[in-house]
Amino acid sequence: MKKKRPIIIISLIILLLFLGGWYFVSHQNNGYQTSDTIKTGQLRDTTFSLVSSAENSTLNYKKQYGYIEDIGDGRGYTAGIIGFTAKTGDLRDVVLHYQKLRLNNRLTKYLPALKNVQGSASHKGLGKAFVRDWKLAANDKKFIQAQNKVLNQQYMEPALKAAKKDDLGALGQYIYYDALVVHGPGNNADSFGGIRKQAMKIAKTPSQDGSQSTYLREFLKVRSKVMLKEKAHQDLSRLNVQLQFIHEKKFKLQRPLNWKMYGDEYHLDK
Repeated sequence: MKKKRPIIIISLIILLLFLGGWYFVSHQNNGYQTSDTIKTGQLRDTTFSLVSSAENSTLNYKKQYGYIEDIGDGRGYTAGIIGFTAKTGDLRDVVLHYQKLRLNNRLTKYLPALKNVQGSASHKGLGKAFVRDWKLAANDKKFIQAQNKVLNQQYMEPALKAAKKDDLGALGQYIYYDALVVHGPGNNADSFGGIRKQAMKIAKTPSQDGSQSTYLREFLKVRSKVMLKEKAHQDLSRLNVQLQFIHEKKFKLQRPLNWKMYGDEYHLDK
């Protein structure tokens, strides 16, 4: 028996090295990497295309800066690349930043009305003239810059900050970003912060040595309950797509990607 101990010890060392290597590689490949996030490059293009397929039924997100309509969700006008809304005030934030970049632009005159309708679904002081001027402003690079600035400050950066803390890769970052776009950056039960907090009570994040797949599934399960509270969000296509990518182990959002959003099929090649 004593002669077998060295063999057992060596076997244990090999097993530990194997498990350690597996843990390192799996976390290195699928976890948060500062140099490879959804903020830039192809991952940004992939993320924006996915969100655009849900928000605007197209992969051509670059053409959505001039989008504007009332979709009947109680938020008044929904507009721009990610659907800034008059009710939540981020639409007004875009116009305020645009004013800083382009003094006395065609949207400046609507700032008082946008302030007054904040928190409601009202169109008072806006209407067809505002819709027309928003679409025309989309031809100005400064307006596009203003939308990107607010998008980064209020949605992209918070998504990446939380994803870094939770050690989530590109897929998790996209899931967080999409939740922020739809539910807002607040901390109440129906906002991104509340959804994340509840999910973390159920499953450990990768930074807590939990499974990325298990945690993201729980996050989407919590989010689905919030989505179903609103008539406009009761089609869970965008969550089903994210669950599909988890099942396919697309943790790095690696292309090709194929998905169906609200009945329409989409595809992104390598």
